[in-house]
Amino acid sequence: MKLLFIADPLQSFKIYKDTTFAMMREAQRRGHTLTVCEPQHITWQRGSKVTARVQDIRLTGDATHWYEAQPQRSAALADFDAVLMRKDPPFDSEYFYATHLLEQAERDGARVFNKPSALRDHPEKLAIMEFPQFIGPTLVTRDAEDIRRFHAEHQDIILKPLDGMGGMGIFRVGPDGLNLGSITETLNRHGAQSVMVQKFLPEIVEGDKRVLIIGGKPVPFCLARIPQGSEVRGNLAAGGKGVARPLSARDREIGEALGPVLQSRGLLLAGVDVIGDCVTEINVTSPTCMVEIFQQTGFDAAAMFIKAVETACGVPPNPPIAYNPDEP
Repeated sequence: MKLLFIADPLQSFKIYKDTTFAMMREAQRRGHTLTVCEPQHITWQRGSKVTARVQDIRLTGDATHWYEAQPQRSAALADFDAVLMRKDPPFDSEYFYATHLLEQAERDGARVFNKPSALRDHPEKLAIMEFPQFIGPTLVTRDAEDIRRFHAEHQDIILKPLDGMGGMGIFRVGPDGLNLGSITETLNRHGAQSVMVQKFLPEIVEGDKRVLIIGGKPVPFCLARIPQGSEVRGNLAAGGKGVARPLSARDREIGEALGPVLQSRGLLLAGVDVIGDCVTEINVTSPTCMVEIFQQTGFDAAAMFIKAVETACGVPPNPPIAYNPDEP
């Protein structure tokens, strides 16, 4: 297959832990060709198909000079067998507009994963509210009085912006309510923006678990991201320590319940965050943690993903080239 990865600049990749790189490496092993672009390279002109300025690349196996790139060229997205949207958050206005361009590319005949409309319809924090049986006490509001009432009921709470990422902007307020008013004003901008408020889950000390769902099925291992020191955030970007573990019975229940629903909506890959027994987020833009799971357990989620892309495209799977453990 000819695969187009829409991603961040290649020079920004940390290939020792990058999930998109792991996907590319597995795709190349399976005989697929790799092409890349960034969202700002996508263009739609009147009367034409959606195109992009793209570069064909080949992975070298070298840890430093890890890819070779051909000169940039213009190509219609519909000319590729699959388009993989792997741009990292934030889901800002430009990301929003990119999903509309990708949706037009679908009308041109492109297969896009994850489905652009599904990316728009599943804001990563708000999407959990559709599954109340799997979440803890949660409130979404702009109203400071609502937040105060929620705090009075639950005493120990977490507040976070709906558009945050990587643990940014997350606050914990304990029973004393210290700084609740100031934190609320900071996050809701005096009532102008909505905030998510959740009961604090003490199981965070055991890790914020990333459960990957691929092709409607949960990966059998999760990555528990454990807060360090005085932090309440387990996010790897916030310094959390990643420890791979087999799924618990509850993790599997969640994955098997959400998986078919998400797949039916065009979400081939999702990262469900679970603290204790409760879902806290459903990540669909660019889920990660595949490399850490592989390094610690040997389970290759990137291979599972590329196989799922092959299946979704109706392409017979190619046998992978033998894996060289010395490759980065």
